[in-house]
Amino acid sequence: MVAAFPTVRLVTETRQGLSYARNAGIVVSTGAIVVMTDDDATMPPEWLEKLVAPFVRDEVMIVTGNVLPQQLETKAQHLFERYGGLGRGFVRREFTPAWFRANRRSAVRTWEIGATANAAFRASIFSHPQIGLLHEELGAGTPTGCSEDTYLFYKTLKAGYVAIYEPQAFVWHSHRRDMAALRRQIYNYSKGHIAYHLVTFRNDGDWRVLSHMLIHMPSWYLRKLSQQLKASIRGRNDYPISLTLTEIAGNLAGPLALLQSRRRVSRVGRSAPYLPVAQRTPSEPALVQARSEATEVLI
Repeated sequence: MVAAFPTVRLVTETRQGLSYARNAGIVVSTGAIVVMTDDDATMPPEWLEKLVAPFVRDEVMIVTGNVLPQQLETKAQHLFERYGGLGRGFVRREFTPAWFRANRRSAVRTWEIGATANAAFRASIFSHPQIGLLHEELGAGTPTGCSEDTYLFYKTLKAGYVAIYEPQAFVWHSHRRDMAALRRQIYNYSKGHIAYHLVTFRNDGDWRVLSHMLIHMPSWYLRKLSQQLKASIRGRNDYPISLTLTEIAGNLAGPLALLQSRRRVSRVGRSAPYLPVAQRTPSEPALVQARSEATEVLI
């Protein structure tokens, strides 16, 4: 990529973990908007323009887009979509501070907002005292496995800002092709889901997560397993019970995974802070902008 596109600059992060990697790019970026995607995603020509359009409103700090499957050729790829996939449907949604506060008895469903496989952020949030960078204890490549994006969504809404889900700004994602890789992915997602809730409880004092983890989730899994057993008896179960048990196993492993991840961050350190461009010295590194002078894309 660097050889093919001279305006692209590679930023290296030696510490393992998606949060560390994305933070390394954010810290040296100079655009007013930072866009994130994945190395296994491709996009249509007008994707970027549609993704950043909602930033015309000052209160909008996050815009996410739809994530569609690149292929549906294997059983594992079909099952990942049955699990929930990465897309959030074809209806535009707005997530406000009122939505954040609406349900007093259950956790904030920030996973409905989208994912950093297709997301844009106003760069100012990364130096905001109530928001900041991606949380290094969460994310792919860490013991917790995922949820660094959902916690960033959480902090942004809590700080009083708005997130938009814009399905017209879509990308295609290459799902895991084999069942072993899918099971690892679902296990990691399930660990990260619990770790995320525990972080909001520890860092933000959000007591709603306790009822979600201890009451809502167990009852939901009991109903799901009961329905799957009945469907299996009739020969109509289209989602293996073994995958549901993988989800439960991941949930149970979440607290220990967070402890391991927290110890790891204490050992290797946190990311360097993001400084607004106006506060930087000329010697500090800056990414060369690609596509426009206001937007940079991190992969």
